Amino acid sequence: MRSNDKPRTARQKYGEELRLRRTAAGLTQEALAEQVVCSPTLISHYEAGRRLPSPDDARRIDRALGTDGFFERWLQDLETKYDENFAAVAELEQQAVLIQQFALTLVPGLLQTDDYARALFRAYRPNHRREEIDQDVVIRTERARLLDGPLNPVLWTLLDEAVLRRRVGGPQVMAKQLRKIADMAEAGRLRLHVLPFEAGAHSLQQSLLTLMSFADSAPVAYVEGFQTGNLMDDPSLVASSSTAYDLALGDALSHQDSVVRVRAAAEEHEHGQQ
Repeated sequence: MRSNDKPRTARQKYGEELRLRRTAAGLTQEALAEQVVCSPTLISHYEAGRRLPSPDDARRIDRALGTDGFFERWLQDLETKYDENFAAVAELEQQAVLIQQFALTLVPGLLQTDDYARALFRAYRPNHRREEIDQDVVIRTERARLLDGPLNPVLWTLLDEAVLRRRVGGPQVMAKQLRKIADMAEAGRLRLHVLPFEAGAHSLQQSLLTLMSFADSAPVAYVEGFQTGNLMDDPSLVASSSTAYDLALGDALSHQDSVVRVRAAAEEHEHGQQ
């Protein structure tokens, strides 16, 4: 291996093999996408190792390429520690050069403190074991390590003011969580904007949204609800999602004023003023 070569992940090997088999079969990405019943952009993500196909898509890929179950069987060896509806998003985060996230009611996972995350996991699991909660917190903490680097990804965070006001885990946990966000914003690790209550209705009021951009591939958008998630790569849907984000950003406080609002909310939590 040359000194400037980087080790390939298992997903990258999977994607490279898919590209080689597709080329050998004389198919373009568009032609394969037509047989798999997906977008060419999605095939591009598969081949770049940024996403893994679903079992059904892997089965259709095998059928289109005549690979006798090869890609479906290999897929079983690439199990993820994330929920099925979020696994692809977690993979894409690692490759993104720009992440623009909007949170409606909760602090985004990439920014959560351990105590805040633990309180969330307890809230929706009436019968939980401490070991399970601890493991989930570790997974979330490991995911956030992509922010350890000083440059990539560039992170924009847009928060509805409701995120600041809902007391998750108690006053001290909430104060610590908000101060972490403000500290990161002041350190230049994220661009922070708050959509204040006084802004009224806004373009993202119905859902959280994450936009991700890449150095060598088309952008994607992700929205999430209870037990569901929708990762979109259709250019028209991504464009409309980006427009909605821009509209909401236009109604938000400035970066500096947002940091002030977040720190003020932290003080209010700590002193029991909410």
